[in-house]
Amino acid sequence: MNWETVIGLEIHAQLSTISKIFSGSATAYGAPPNSQANLVDLAYPGVLPVLNGEAVRMAVKFGLSVDATIAPRSVFARKNYFYPDLPKGYQISQYELPIVAKGHMDIVLDDGTKKRIGITRAHLEEDAGKSLHEGLPKQSGIDLNRAGTPLIEIVSEPDMRSAKEAVAYLKKVHTLVRYLEICDGNMQEGSFRCDANVSVRKIGAGLGTRAEIKNINSFRYVEKAINYEVARQIDVLEGGGKVVQETRLYDPDKGETRSMRSKEEANDYRYFPDPDLPPLVVDGQIMAQTLRSLPELPSVRFERYQKLGISADDARTLVSERPLADYFDAVLAAHPGDRSGRMLANWVLTELLGALHAHGTPVAQSPMAPAALSALVVLVENGTISGKIGKDVFEDSFRTGEPPAAIVERRGLQQISDTAALWEIINRIVAANPKQAEAYTVGGKDGLFGFFVGQVMKETQGRANPVIASDLLHKRLGR
Repeated sequence: MNWETVIGLEIHAQLSTISKIFSGSATAYGAPPNSQANLVDLAYPGVLPVLNGEAVRMAVKFGLSVDATIAPRSVFARKNYFYPDLPKGYQISQYELPIVAKGHMDIVLDDGTKKRIGITRAHLEEDAGKSLHEGLPKQSGIDLNRAGTPLIEIVSEPDMRSAKEAVAYLKKVHTLVRYLEICDGNMQEGSFRCDANVSVRKIGAGLGTRAEIKNINSFRYVEKAINYEVARQIDVLEGGGKVVQETRLYDPDKGETRSMRSKEEANDYRYFPDPDLPPLVVDGQIMAQTLRSLPELPSVRFERYQKLGISADDARTLVSERPLADYFDAVLAAHPGDRSGRMLANWVLTELLGALHAHGTPVAQSPMAPAALSALVVLVENGTISGKIGKDVFEDSFRTGEPPAAIVERRGLQQISDTAALWEIINRIVAANPKQAEAYTVGGKDGLFGFFVGQVMKETQGRANPVIASDLLHKRLGR
């Protein structure tokens, strides 16, 4: 308990552009190896890079969404190092003058309090290729399809103090880049991954020596890798040793990190301005266009939903995916009156998501339109049908596309609220069950009231208005 953990994350988000950051090569995932790399990507002599304007706009969009400063003038640099899958022998990145700097993002801790995580910078750069080992015994294959794919690298301040905080921040960034539609967030395909810088220190002391855990592409693995690394460093220090600054890899099969190489410093990369690329200027026109294209951000939607009476957990689920939040907003827009959104949220999160998951259908392709779901909830709210029958109508409408009101009319599912009709039914049921009526009325067996409610529902095929039926039963049974 005398140790404090210090964590910073470097998140690599592949930008969802059609072509690469400095060439016209395609960026589609899954193409045959080396089929999407042209002479610019392969760094042939005499070729020149041309900056992808859409990548710039995506970086600006991210910066504006985290309240960062957008540099009016930023510079590309060459980061020199050798990897077999880095055809140039250097990576075009940004160093001293990144396009985005000094932003922040708020996360919610387990106790419900908010914590602000600083974002040092987010810079544009190109991705490297990929080394392949599977199916190649004692050999490595090089696939350069990924080389030149545009990235933003989002570098946080060392503000996180636990693996859970790091995962909460990572998830928040993951949600945001997908909301902005600048990254598909597919961690299995490597389009969203992170490096974790982890160190420990005595409480109140200065920063300790950090280890960098490279290329983690799972929320679960991030938490496990950080927790293992924290325990490892504490063991080293308490055993009288010193933590070495190094780059480590996480082995999910063994649940441990292992040393990969000593950690490079910035001067090891011999950064210098790229002579083939002029400074990047972000003018007022680009800023204005990007501002107009910004959607309502997840944090803003979250607070708006809570004002509608929706619980924090439900609101968090609704904003977790932009298509889901868009669908819910369309339901709200179609719903008449100024009602609480709690019931609408419950139908979307329970009935709609359950049906979509069962059929493997994404929200954007829901066979039930938002207006149809709103109309169904109106039928329940105004007492035309019960909630139980409403679920049955939902299944029918989801399957067939028939409007809920038409299903109710065709199947005769309207709720029975006529007191005279219900009184007649209740009289008949009580007369047919004299022993149960006496046990409830005289014997005080309260549980039997549920028996009579069930009999009324059975008699009416679930169509009896439950509130009116309960009131009439109490009167008929004398309690």
